[in-house]
Amino acid sequence: MTDWPVREFAPPSDDTILVEAARNGDRAAYGRLYDRYARVIHGILLTRVPPSEVDDLVQEVFLQAMPRLGSLRDAARFGAWLSAIARNRANDFYRRSRPATELTESLVAEKIEDRTATSSQMAEASAILEAIRTLPDAYRETLILRLVEGMTGPEIAARTGLAPGSVRVNLHRGMQQLREKLGAS
Repeated sequence: MTDWPVREFAPPSDDTILVEAARNGDRAAYGRLYDRYARVIHGILLTRVPPSEVDDLVQEVFLQAMPRLGSLRDAARFGAWLSAIARNRANDFYRRSRPATELTESLVAEKIEDRTATSSQMAEASAILEAIRTLPDAYRETLILRLVEGMTGPEIAARTGLAPGSVRVNLHRGMQQLREKLGAS
């Protein structure tokens, strides 16, 4: 998993200023939007595509969104708009054919070296992720944003456009369902 920069929580009204600046060509403003939303987009994609593809797709979402900023009607809804692009990008991932990577000894050795967790930890994390992926969309996204991306309830609400009460309900019900699924395993 990529270590996204930890940023102070900023109110969505700041996003409006940044979106307007980015629309006017301010790349630094777009970079700040990236810093604020990369974890959200990472979490959304993690619920939908293989983990090995997520980092590249995060980049693609932001690259796809940049030239489309002019089509965003309400700058205050940037987070919800960007989240929709991420969901659509995940759907597109499965529509397009991807060339297979040739499995070589050097590639295998590189992947083995990259692993810092033990096999049992990786297996457990994979099983939990798969259990989360079986939950309804609203629950799995909020759970991934909370448990994997480390976001707070208010951050999730502000970044996704959901009401704070909805986030609390989704987290509570999602955790209940996840406990049931993991307990049944």
